[in-house]
Amino acid sequence: MLGAAVVSVSFSSLFIRLSSAPPLAIAAYRMGFTTLILAALLAGWDRGAVRSLGGRELGWCFVSGFFLALHFASWITSLFYTTVASSTVLVSMQPLFVMAGSHFVYRERVPPLGLVAAGLAIAGSGLIGGGDVRAGQALWGDALAFFGAAMVAGYVLIGRRLRQKLSLLAYTVPVYGSCSLVLFLMSALLGQPLTGFSGRDWLLFLALAVVPTIGGHTLYNYCLRYLPAHVVSVASLGEPVGATLLVLALLGEVPAATTVLGGLLALGGIAWFLVLTAPPAPKRWSARAC
Repeated sequence: MLGAAVVSVSFSSLFIRLSSAPPLAIAAYRMGFTTLILAALLAGWDRGAVRSLGGRELGWCFVSGFFLALHFASWITSLFYTTVASSTVLVSMQPLFVMAGSHFVYRERVPPLGLVAAGLAIAGSGLIGGGDVRAGQALWGDALAFFGAAMVAGYVLIGRRLRQKLSLLAYTVPVYGSCSLVLFLMSALLGQPLTGFSGRDWLLFLALAVVPTIGGHTLYNYCLRYLPAHVVSVASLGEPVGATLLVLALLGEVPAATTVLGGLLALGGIAWFLVLTAPPAPKRWSARAC
């Protein structure tokens, strides 16, 4: 599951780079289309799960969606100022925040060697973007991507708790819905256009909803019910590697030698971390679980 999620979410940067729409519109329509698709599934497949949503759960779903909206707004904007490698690397620093939050909020422990493995993965990701140390706009993009990492960590930590009580669709529909609402409001307040896009842009919005969001983020949320938050978070460090390879193949951006070495370190660190922190055999998958 985690491997499929990493591959799917790696397409996000490519689709965003191919779009000519402003960043907040990309984020808003991405999450809007995602919400509509999953809401239709919820109504037709798991309608009874809506009854499990109390006022407290809905409130936390909105908070989670707010964090997710800030993540998408800052990270997607960062891709307009810095390289795909640097942006995806810095937004993948989220394990630094998730592991700290898991320790203080959920008392989840990471073994010492797990910390070493996570550090190796983070160092590898840092090496990918190390060759892109620039001034001016690139630094602003790097800062936005790092801020996006902190925001997605809040979303992951809240999801870890709510997914113990709520089915996958009962959780993701209100979270994604509140996220899209916040993004549309941000677009309106900041004066970014929400209309007048080309047919290719609309197809890219839909592709962003189906591939990296439903096939990526939603699979991450599925895994949060069975795995510690820091395991899911560190696994996502594979995204910079996948995104870099896709950009190389389809947009012709040749990675530097440091990018290749960093990718190998990141993948090695992820594999080691997952082996060290593997939980007991997970609950048997069932349709009701998601």
